[in-house]
Amino acid sequence: MADLLTRFAERAGEYRAGIHLSSGEDLPTVLAGLVRDSAGVVVPAGLPPQWTSLVVAPLLAGAELSPRELDRAGLSVLTGCAVAIAETGTIVLDAGPGQGERRLTLVPDHHVCVVGSDQLVADVPDMIAALADRTRPLTMISGPSATSDIELNRVEGVHGPRRLDIVCVTP
Repeated sequence: MADLLTRFAERAGEYRAGIHLSSGEDLPTVLAGLVRDSAGVVVPAGLPPQWTSLVVAPLLAGAELSPRELDRAGLSVLTGCAVAIAETGTIVLDAGPGQGERRLTLVPDHHVCVVGSDQLVADVPDMIAALADRTRPLTMISGPSATSDIELNRVEGVHGPRRLDIVCVTP
């Protein structure tokens, strides 16, 4: 498990994602610190309430917000994930409990995603096997939104969050 976590952290870091390690008991403190300066924190249905127990920014119910409201400056979204792929540094969301609809993770400027150590898989074939029974669409995220212009200048945040922080919960 430690090898998967190390590999995932290295790969996700290469994509400029912020990587944070936390024990289960420290998770509310880590999450509150990551969203401390947010104008509000968007939470999807099914997110464990203890995750936001120390968050001081207003909590906003994701299902009730329009894309225009989600695009408000300074918002963060806090989600879980279905799995995370160590080889590619990718988090995979399937709109399950605590993950919300795709628009929740693709519109706000800052996405904070919690990855449990039991959600790490080695590679894409393992991800496909782990999610074989799921019928919801998958969203795969490898780092903050980024694109390059014709001169190969990297621009972040054009098609999604400018910042991605991943909190890996260790046993």
